[in-house]
Amino acid sequence: MPALMMSVGTSLLPKSVISGNLLMKLFGNSLLISLGILLSDGASIVLAEAASQETMVMPATIQESPTFEFTQADNDQVEETTETNQPPTSEAEDSAEPPELTPAEITRQQKLIEADRLYLRGQISAAEQLYREAKNPFEVELLTEDKPEPFDDPTKLSPVGAVYWREFQGGQKRQLETAILVPLQFLVEQEPAFIPGHLHYAQALKDYEQEEAALGVLERASSLYPNHSELLKAKIAAQVEAQQWLEASLAARQFALFNLNHPQSEEFATLADEYLEQHQSQLRSELRGNAITNGILGVVGFVLTGNIGGPFSAIQTTRLMLMGESAVGKQIADEAKEQLPMLEDEEVLAYLQEVGNKLALVAGRDEFEYEFYVVMDDRLNAFALPGGKIFVNAGAILKTNSEAELAGLLAHELAHAVLSHGFQLVMRGNLIANIGQYIPYGGTATNLIVLDYSRDMERQADAIGSRILASSGYAADGLHNLMMTLAQQEQESSGPVFAWLSTHPDTNERLGNLETIIERNGYNRYTYEGVERHLAIQERVAQLLDEYEQSQEEEEN
Repeated sequence: MPALMMSVGTSLLPKSVISGNLLMKLFGNSLLISLGILLSDGASIVLAEAASQETMVMPATIQESPTFEFTQADNDQVEETTETNQPPTSEAEDSAEPPELTPAEITRQQKLIEADRLYLRGQISAAEQLYREAKNPFEVELLTEDKPEPFDDPTKLSPVGAVYWREFQGGQKRQLETAILVPLQFLVEQEPAFIPGHLHYAQALKDYEQEEAALGVLERASSLYPNHSELLKAKIAAQVEAQQWLEASLAARQFALFNLNHPQSEEFATLADEYLEQHQSQLRSELRGNAITNGILGVVGFVLTGNIGGPFSAIQTTRLMLMGESAVGKQIADEAKEQLPMLEDEEVLAYLQEVGNKLALVAGRDEFEYEFYVVMDDRLNAFALPGGKIFVNAGAILKTNSEAELAGLLAHELAHAVLSHGFQLVMRGNLIANIGQYIPYGGTATNLIVLDYSRDMERQADAIGSRILASSGYAADGLHNLMMTLAQQEQESSGPVFAWLSTHPDTNERLGNLETIIERNGYNRYTYEGVERHLAIQERVAQLLDEYEQSQEEEEN
């Protein structure tokens, strides 16, 4: 869980200087203020916009707005993706230079450079041939056949598929659950290109109160045919029924972005806006409950422990909610930039911003102002803050082998921002921490819960990030190739050698998932890598990092 330390101005006074009656009055006022703001019809609560200009009336001892404080120990714990436990550094991390290549790797690198040159000259077929020569096929790729074109006409079914279709129709007339579901299950397995099979199967599961399974059918079908509008509409409708507003908004937005000339593109864009608004409304409701619960637990905590700090978490949550997602991210980012050693070189930052902007254009959340920063740290790490503020270590540039690999890392972090993972962790982490004060060993238990949830977030970010990467024109296996490099170095050590892997899902599991995502969706691995330009930027970053480390050593001496 991210360790975002939040305090309220000068409110933490010595207990000895406040009488018991005043304390109880203060805590009661804090709770009432929280409840009043949260439940008032006139309260201005805006997500993904600037903070409210109205001033909250605070008790006399709470005169400053909540701030995010970073200590040196927090610098590596702010990341949204829960990279909180730093493993022992290895020789691979100690060097400020890109890792040395073997002769075989040098040959591959030169082939990719030549392929990039052909690609940039418009010789796409010749470039693709070299990309294929430079890359090994995925294991799942060897088992994947050409995906057939989708169709709706039952007369085009194979003889076996036609039998399943007739059996389903017979079961439908008799209203027999097994006679409906079993033939449809076999039908979609035998004839995945037959779109009505998926639609009828999902509807039948829903009719028999198996909504989760129905959504799973539509998820799998739409991953096979992501640009089929009727299939996508059915999936979005199922997500809406499950109140998965953000997922529905993203699916609609991405269809609109990826199919600009489609006659229904504008319709999907409208749906995306509508469902995003519903998501924000739902999030506001959750945050109200969070703040109210924090206020109650804070007062109970004072009664049980005499701890003055408990009630103020409700005020903090309220303030964050009023600020909105983008404003929260901006405030934390501003604090981070003041506390972390930042790289200020215009050439490097322009390169990172250019790569990031290509990805942001197809990310699906155009209300964010995306910004990309480089931290002067030689470890491979990156984190995303709410509202699209992305930080990468200089080591991430040095240890990626191409622009596409760096873009893969950025796309993964962008996916966290697009999915509002950071904002969820900030708000839910506040509540979990409060509960943990009063439940014995609650801190350990809640950390395990959050860690498990964060691993699920990582899988979501891999899926959305891969789509962002492929849609922006980079080789779709950029993140996968980076993971391959890290997996090889991980095998040579007793554990993850990079902080970015320390609390993420198993590396081999992620590699398999990424390969499946790329192959199932038909993402293009054999396109622009951007090796030569990336090497030039790496040289500049290595020079700047060496100069920074030397200056630090001189200051210490």
